[in-house]
Amino acid sequence: MNMPVKKIGAEGVAPSAGATAPVVAMTPKRPPLAETSARMARETAVRVIPPLVVLALLMLVWELICRRAGSTLPPPSKVFKDTKELILDPFFDHGGIDKGLFWHLSASLQRVAYGYSIAAVVGIALGTLVGQSVWAMRGLDPLFQVLRTIPPLAWLPLSLAAFRDGQPSAIFVIFITSVWPIIINTSVGIRNIPQDYRNVAAVVQLNPLEFFGKIMIPAAAPYIFTGLRIGIGLSWLAIVAAEMLIGGVGIGFFIWDAWNSSHISEIILALFYVGIIGFVLDRLIAGLGRFVTHGTAQN
Repeated sequence: MNMPVKKIGAEGVAPSAGATAPVVAMTPKRPPLAETSARMARETAVRVIPPLVVLALLMLVWELICRRAGSTLPPPSKVFKDTKELILDPFFDHGGIDKGLFWHLSASLQRVAYGYSIAAVVGIALGTLVGQSVWAMRGLDPLFQVLRTIPPLAWLPLSLAAFRDGQPSAIFVIFITSVWPIIINTSVGIRNIPQDYRNVAAVVQLNPLEFFGKIMIPAAAPYIFTGLRIGIGLSWLAIVAAEMLIGGVGIGFFIWDAWNSSHISEIILALFYVGIIGFVLDRLIAGLGRFVTHGTAQN
């Protein structure tokens, strides 16, 4: 007769009938530090190397084209040579408008901060009103659609006549330029709030202030931050153009003064800084939007 053969466990002892094998909790292994660092380095390289390669190619083409005889624009090598002092010492202040680029950029950023902050508050408030009220939308939306098509600099003579000073005039131009996309996007976000959210608010009997803070703003936040991103870009565009006309300290006036002095290299350097700061401002608003909306705002 064949006898049943018991299978021997890993420890050399056959498990008894009815006994359950012990369960060993396996803790996930953390990747080594070197592996994590290598992965982060690869991700950074994928993001950084292509723009650097494209930039290097553009600089090479620019250098080759502008080195030819008869070229009216300086090559990158000459731009750096002509503006080396401005690059290395952006903080000098010799009084009046004879200042380093840091002071011109900071003056422009201060004007943008004032005008854009006012536009954000007014734009979100009016956008909420238009999106929530049918009567407000019918009355105000056509007016907004007409006013937003007026070019920013067309407002400057009117603001100078009203304020009789360059500083508030520039702030007003920034405000009137950036407020429209904030209003429009906020109103669209408010109108697109799901009806289920409104039903829940009615069931729990939220008052208007609670409904605004707990339902409307969180639900419409992706739309609001889209408008805020468009607005900050328009603000930076408007201030550079406005400062060319109002004078004083500012990156726009610096560009116009460099043109009057035939310093083309200084204009190119200023445009480089304008582009970099505009990109940084857009990234800041985009990052804030992702943080507030938990990643639902558009990149």
